[in-house]
Amino acid sequence: MKKKFMLASSIATTFLATATAVSGIMLTNRLMYIKPKDAAFIYDREVKAKRFDEAWFNGCLKEELTIQSPNDYTIKGIFLKPLTTKNTMIICHGVTESKMNSIKYARMYERLGFNTVVYDHRRHGDSGGKTTSYGHYEKYDLQAIVQAVKAIIGENALLGIHGESMGAATTLLYAGTVEDNASFYISDCAFSDFRELLARIIKNSISIDFKFAIHFTNIFIRLREGYSFDHVNPKLAVKNIRKPTLFIHSEPDDFIPSTMTEQLFDAKPDAKMLKIFKDGAHAQSFNVSPFEYEQVITKFLQDFVGNYWNNLEGDPLV
Repeated sequence: MKKKFMLASSIATTFLATATAVSGIMLTNRLMYIKPKDAAFIYDREVKAKRFDEAWFNGCLKEELTIQSPNDYTIKGIFLKPLTTKNTMIICHGVTESKMNSIKYARMYERLGFNTVVYDHRRHGDSGGKTTSYGHYEKYDLQAIVQAVKAIIGENALLGIHGESMGAATTLLYAGTVEDNASFYISDCAFSDFRELLARIIKNSISIDFKFAIHFTNIFIRLREGYSFDHVNPKLAVKNIRKPTLFIHSEPDDFIPSTMTEQLFDAKPDAKMLKIFKDGAHAQSFNVSPFEYEQVITKFLQDFVGNYWNNLEGDPLV
Protein backbone atom coordinates (compact mmCIF):
# COMPACT_ATOMS: atom_id res chain seq x y z
CA MET A 1 0.00 0.00 0.00
CA LYS A 2 2.83 2.32 0.95
CA LYS A 3 4.63 1.55 -2.33
CA LYS A 4 1.46 2.28 -4.30
CA PHE A 5 1.08 5.61 -2.51
CA MET A 6 4.70 6.55 -3.19
CA LEU A 7 4.33 5.55 -6.85
CA ALA A 8 1.14 7.60 -7.19
CA SER A 9 2.80 10.55 -5.46
CA SER A 10 5.81 10.28 -7.75
CA ILE A 11 3.59 10.15 -10.84
CA ALA A 12 1.57 13.16 -9.62
CA THR A 13 4.74 15.15 -8.90
CA THR A 14 6.17 14.31 -12.31
CA PHE A 15 2.90 15.25 -13.97
CA LEU A 16 2.74 18.60 -12.16
CA ALA A 17 6.37 19.35 -12.92
CA THR A 18 5.83 18.50 -16.58
CA ALA A 19 2.65 20.57 -16.74
CA THR A 20 4.44 23.49 -15.10
CA ALA A 21 7.35 23.27 -17.53
CA VAL A 22 5.03 23.01 -20.53
CA SER A 23 2.99 26.01 -19.33
CA GLY A 24 6.15 28.02 -18.73
CA ILE A 25 7.51 27.20 -22.14
CA MET A 26 4.20 28.04 -23.83
CA LEU A 27 3.91 31.41 -22.10
CA THR A 28 7.50 32.42 -22.79
CA ASN A 29 7.29 31.17 -26.38
CA ARG A 30 4.52 33.69 -27.01
CA LEU A 31 6.90 36.46 -25.97
CA MET A 32 10.17 35.16 -27.38
CA TYR A 33 8.81 34.10 -30.75
CA ILE A 34 6.20 36.77 -31.44
CA LYS A 35 5.60 36.64 -35.18
CA PRO A 36 6.97 39.57 -37.22
CA LYS A 37 4.75 41.00 -39.92
CA ASP A 38 5.32 39.73 -43.43
CA ALA A 39 7.70 41.92 -45.46
CA ALA A 40 5.26 42.13 -48.38
CA PHE A 41 2.47 43.25 -46.03
CA ILE A 42 4.59 46.09 -44.58
CA TYR A 43 5.71 47.17 -48.05
CA ASP A 44 2.15 47.22 -49.45
CA ARG A 45 0.83 49.06 -46.39
CA GLU A 46 3.49 51.77 -46.59
CA VAL A 47 3.11 52.22 -50.36
CA LYS A 48 -0.70 52.44 -50.20
CA ALA A 49 -0.49 54.95 -47.34
CA LYS A 50 2.01 56.99 -49.43
CA ARG A 51 4.55 56.82 -46.64
CA PHE A 52 7.07 54.99 -48.84
CA ASP A 53 8.14 56.88 -51.96
CA GLU A 54 9.79 54.18 -54.08
CA ALA A 55 11.09 56.64 -56.67
CA TRP A 56 12.78 58.71 -53.96
CA PHE A 57 14.15 55.59 -52.28
CA ASN A 58 15.59 54.18 -55.51
CA GLY A 59 17.21 57.51 -56.40
CA CYS A 60 18.55 58.20 -52.91
CA LEU A 61 22.26 57.69 -52.28
CA LYS A 62 22.44 54.82 -49.81
CA GLU A 63 24.79 52.33 -48.23
CA GLU A 64 23.92 48.82 -47.07
CA LEU A 65 25.03 48.17 -43.50
CA THR A 66 25.96 44.79 -42.06
CA ILE A 67 27.00 45.10 -38.42
CA GLN A 68 28.06 42.35 -36.05
CA SER A 69 25.92 42.18 -32.95
CA PRO A 70 27.65 41.56 -29.61
CA ASN A 71 25.04 38.80 -29.31
CA ASP A 72 26.62 36.85 -32.23
CA TYR A 73 24.49 37.55 -35.29
CA THR A 74 24.42 40.21 -37.98
CA ILE A 75 22.27 43.32 -37.96
CA LYS A 76 21.12 44.56 -41.36
CA GLY A 77 20.44 48.20 -42.10
CA ILE A 78 20.50 50.94 -44.71
CA PHE A 79 22.27 54.29 -44.43
CA LEU A 80 20.12 56.73 -46.44
CA LYS A 81 22.15 59.76 -47.59
CA PRO A 82 19.97 62.26 -49.49
CA LEU A 83 22.01 65.18 -48.06
CA THR A 84 25.71 66.04 -48.05
CA THR A 85 25.78 66.16 -44.26
CA LYS A 86 27.28 64.12 -41.45
CA ASN A 87 24.28 64.75 -39.20
CA THR A 88 22.39 61.50 -38.84
CA MET A 89 19.29 59.95 -37.25
CA ILE A 90 19.07 56.28 -36.28
CA ILE A 91 15.50 54.94 -36.38
CA CYS A 92 14.45 51.99 -34.19
CA HIS A 93 11.21 50.29 -35.28
CA GLY A 94 8.59 48.60 -33.11
CA VAL A 95 7.97 44.93 -32.43
CA THR A 96 6.81 42.88 -35.47
CA GLU A 97 7.77 45.75 -37.83
CA SER A 98 10.94 46.20 -39.93
CA LYS A 99 13.22 48.90 -41.29
CA MET A 100 10.67 49.45 -44.07
CA ASN A 101 8.35 50.93 -41.43
CA SER A 102 11.13 53.35 -40.38
CA ILE A 103 11.69 54.86 -43.83
CA LYS A 104 8.61 57.10 -43.41
CA TYR A 105 10.66 59.16 -40.94
CA ALA A 106 13.59 59.56 -43.35
CA ARG A 107 11.81 62.13 -45.54
CA MET A 108 10.95 64.22 -42.48
CA TYR A 109 14.52 64.16 -41.21
CA GLU A 110 15.79 65.03 -44.68
CA ARG A 111 13.78 68.25 -44.40
CA LEU A 112 15.30 68.83 -40.96
CA GLY A 113 18.86 68.38 -42.17
CA PHE A 114 19.64 64.76 -41.31
CA ASN A 115 20.55 61.61 -43.16
CA THR A 116 19.00 58.46 -41.71
CA VAL A 117 19.98 54.95 -40.70
CA VAL A 118 17.17 52.39 -40.65
CA TYR A 119 17.81 48.85 -39.46
CA ASP A 120 16.07 45.62 -38.48
CA HIS A 121 15.97 44.59 -34.84
CA ARG A 122 17.08 41.07 -33.95
CA ARG A 123 14.74 38.41 -35.33
CA HIS A 124 13.05 41.00 -37.55
CA GLY A 125 13.46 41.69 -41.24
CA ASP A 126 16.90 40.69 -42.51
CA SER A 127 18.70 40.67 -39.16
CA GLY A 128 19.71 37.53 -37.26
CA GLY A 129 18.84 36.51 -33.72
CA LYS A 130 16.54 33.80 -32.46
CA THR A 131 14.30 35.63 -29.98
CA THR A 132 12.76 39.01 -29.21
CA SER A 133 13.62 40.51 -25.81
CA TYR A 134 11.67 43.81 -25.95
CA GLY A 135 14.71 46.02 -25.53
CA HIS A 136 17.02 43.99 -23.31
CA TYR A 137 19.34 42.46 -25.90
CA GLU A 138 18.20 44.97 -28.53
CA LYS A 139 19.88 47.79 -26.59
CA TYR A 140 23.29 46.17 -27.11
CA ASP A 141 22.56 45.89 -30.83
CA LEU A 142 21.73 49.60 -30.83
CA GLN A 143 25.07 50.25 -29.16
CA ALA A 144 26.80 48.44 -32.02
CA ILE A 145 24.82 50.51 -34.54
CA VAL A 146 25.80 53.76 -32.80
CA GLN A 147 29.47 52.81 -32.76
CA ALA A 148 29.42 51.83 -36.44
CA VAL A 149 27.63 55.04 -37.49
CA LYS A 150 29.94 57.24 -35.41
CA ALA A 151 32.92 55.62 -37.10
CA ILE A 152 31.45 56.83 -40.42
CA ILE A 153 30.21 60.32 -39.51
CA GLY A 154 32.77 61.29 -36.85
CA GLU A 155 32.37 62.48 -33.28
CA ASN A 156 31.47 66.08 -34.12
CA ALA A 157 28.33 65.35 -36.16
CA LEU A 158 24.90 65.46 -34.59
CA LEU A 159 23.58 61.94 -33.96
CA GLY A 160 20.00 61.43 -32.84
CA ILE A 161 18.07 58.25 -32.09
CA HIS A 162 14.34 58.03 -32.78
CA GLY A 163 12.48 55.00 -31.45
CA GLU A 164 8.90 53.84 -31.95
CA SER A 165 7.16 51.56 -29.42
CA MET A 166 9.61 48.74 -28.58
CA GLY A 167 12.21 50.74 -30.50
CA ALA A 168 11.55 53.67 -28.17
CA ALA A 169 11.97 51.46 -25.12
CA THR A 170 15.19 50.12 -26.65
CA THR A 171 16.41 53.69 -27.19
CA LEU A 172 15.80 54.65 -23.56
CA LEU A 173 17.32 51.43 -22.22
CA TYR A 174 20.41 52.03 -24.37
CA ALA A 175 20.80 55.65 -23.24
CA GLY A 176 20.06 54.94 -19.58
CA THR A 177 21.82 51.63 -18.96
CA VAL A 178 24.49 51.14 -21.66
CA GLU A 179 25.81 54.52 -22.84
CA ASP A 180 24.34 57.99 -23.22
CA ASN A 181 26.32 58.50 -26.40
CA ALA A 182 23.97 60.21 -28.87
CA SER A 183 23.29 63.94 -29.12
CA PHE A 184 19.56 63.53 -28.33
CA TYR A 185 16.73 61.00 -28.23
CA ILE A 186 13.11 60.88 -29.40
CA SER A 187 10.84 58.32 -27.76
CA ASP A 188 7.48 57.68 -29.45
CA CYS A 189 4.95 55.58 -27.47
CA ALA A 190 7.44 53.64 -25.32
CA PHE A 191 6.28 51.50 -22.41
CA SER A 192 7.61 52.60 -19.04
CA ASP A 193 7.83 49.15 -17.43
CA PHE A 194 7.56 45.86 -19.36
CA ARG A 195 6.19 44.01 -16.32
CA GLU A 196 3.38 46.56 -15.98
CA LEU A 197 2.61 46.38 -19.70
CA LEU A 198 2.39 42.58 -19.61
CA ALA A 199 0.17 42.73 -16.53
CA ARG A 200 -2.16 45.08 -18.38
CA ILE A 201 -2.28 42.81 -21.46
CA ILE A 202 -2.83 39.61 -19.47
CA LYS A 203 -5.44 41.18 -17.21
CA ASN A 204 -7.46 42.31 -20.23
CA SER A 205 -7.12 39.17 -22.36
CA ILE A 206 -6.52 36.03 -20.29
CA SER A 207 -8.85 34.66 -17.60
CA ILE A 208 -6.13 33.70 -15.12
CA ASP A 209 -4.45 35.38 -12.17
CA PHE A 210 -2.33 37.93 -14.02
CA LYS A 211 0.04 38.46 -11.07
CA PHE A 212 0.82 34.75 -10.92
CA ALA A 213 1.18 34.60 -14.72
CA ILE A 214 3.69 37.47 -14.71
CA HIS A 215 5.73 35.94 -11.89
CA PHE A 216 5.62 32.50 -13.48
CA THR A 217 6.60 33.78 -16.94
CA ASN A 218 9.40 35.87 -15.46
CA ILE A 219 10.95 32.77 -13.86
CA PHE A 220 10.99 30.96 -17.20
CA ILE A 221 12.34 34.01 -19.07
CA ARG A 222 15.25 34.07 -16.61
CA LEU A 223 15.88 30.37 -17.13
CA ARG A 224 15.57 30.42 -20.91
CA GLU A 225 16.85 33.88 -21.90
CA GLY A 226 19.08 35.02 -19.04
CA TYR A 227 17.26 38.24 -18.13
CA SER A 228 14.20 39.22 -16.11
CA PHE A 229 11.41 41.73 -16.63
CA ASP A 230 13.19 43.97 -14.12
CA HIS A 231 15.89 44.50 -16.77
CA VAL A 232 13.30 45.94 -19.19
CA ASN A 233 12.33 49.04 -17.23
CA PRO A 234 12.73 52.30 -19.17
CA LYS A 235 11.24 54.25 -16.25
CA LEU A 236 14.36 53.48 -14.21
CA ALA A 237 16.69 53.91 -17.18
CA VAL A 238 15.59 57.48 -18.01
CA LYS A 239 16.81 58.67 -14.62
CA ASN A 240 20.35 58.24 -15.94
CA ILE A 241 19.86 60.02 -19.29
CA ARG A 242 21.40 63.48 -19.42
CA LYS A 243 21.04 64.24 -23.13
CA PRO A 244 17.87 66.02 -24.37
CA THR A 245 14.90 63.70 -24.82
CA LEU A 246 11.54 64.26 -26.54
CA PHE A 247 8.68 62.05 -25.35
CA ILE A 248 5.75 61.54 -27.77
CA HIS A 249 2.53 59.56 -27.41
CA SER A 250 -1.08 59.66 -28.62
CA GLU A 251 -3.87 59.88 -26.08
CA PRO A 252 -6.17 57.26 -27.71
CA ASP A 253 -3.43 54.56 -27.61
CA ASP A 254 -5.14 51.53 -26.02
CA PHE A 255 -2.12 49.20 -26.26
CA ILE A 256 0.52 51.23 -24.42
CA PRO A 257 -1.32 53.98 -22.50
CA SER A 258 -0.06 57.55 -22.83
CA THR A 259 0.27 57.66 -19.04
CA MET A 260 3.37 55.48 -19.44
CA THR A 261 5.08 58.19 -21.49
CA GLU A 262 4.02 60.75 -18.88
CA GLN A 263 5.74 58.56 -16.26
CA LEU A 264 8.88 58.50 -18.38
CA PHE A 265 8.81 62.27 -18.80
CA ASP A 266 8.40 62.79 -15.05
CA ALA A 267 11.30 60.42 -14.28
CA LYS A 268 13.76 62.06 -16.71
CA PRO A 269 15.99 64.79 -15.23
CA ASP A 270 15.62 68.12 -17.09
CA ALA A 271 16.47 68.62 -20.81
CA LYS A 272 13.13 67.09 -21.80
CA MET A 273 9.97 67.83 -23.75
CA LEU A 274 6.58 66.10 -23.82
CA LYS A 275 3.93 65.99 -26.54
CA ILE A 276 0.69 64.00 -26.24
CA PHE A 277 -1.22 64.00 -29.53
CA LYS A 278 -5.01 64.09 -29.38
CA ASP A 279 -5.45 61.65 -32.29
CA GLY A 280 -3.95 58.34 -33.32
CA ALA A 281 -3.90 54.75 -32.11
CA HIS A 282 -0.70 53.00 -31.01
CA ALA A 283 2.35 54.22 -32.97
CA GLN A 284 0.11 56.30 -35.24
CA SER A 285 0.91 59.87 -34.15
CA PHE A 286 3.10 60.54 -37.18
CA ASN A 287 0.77 58.74 -39.58
CA VAL A 288 -2.27 60.74 -38.43
CA SER A 289 -0.62 64.14 -37.82
CA PRO A 290 2.58 64.29 -39.88
CA PHE A 291 2.75 68.09 -40.16
CA GLU A 292 2.22 68.70 -36.44
CA TYR A 293 4.62 65.85 -35.64
CA GLU A 294 7.35 67.52 -37.68
CA GLN A 295 6.63 70.86 -36.02
CA VAL A 296 7.05 69.28 -32.58
CA ILE A 297 10.41 67.75 -33.50
CA THR A 298 11.56 71.03 -35.07
CA LYS A 299 10.75 72.91 -31.86
CA PHE A 300 12.52 70.27 -29.77
CA LEU A 301 15.66 70.56 -31.91
CA GLN A 302 15.57 74.35 -31.76
CA ASP A 303 14.98 74.52 -28.01
CA PHE A 304 17.04 71.62 -26.68
CA VAL A 305 19.74 70.74 -29.21
CA GLY A 306 21.79 73.90 -28.81
CA ASN A 307 24.11 73.40 -31.78
CA TYR A 308 21.34 72.22 -34.16
CA TRP A 309 21.29 75.27 -36.45
CA ASN A 310 25.07 75.66 -36.36
CA ASN A 311 25.53 72.06 -37.51
CA LEU A 312 23.12 72.13 -40.44
CA GLU A 313 24.71 71.22 -43.75
CA GLY A 314 23.65 70.01 -47.17
CA ASP A 315 20.69 72.32 -47.91
CA PRO A 316 18.01 70.82 -45.64
CA LEU A 317 14.53 71.15 -47.11
CA VAL A 318 13.17 73.58 -44.48
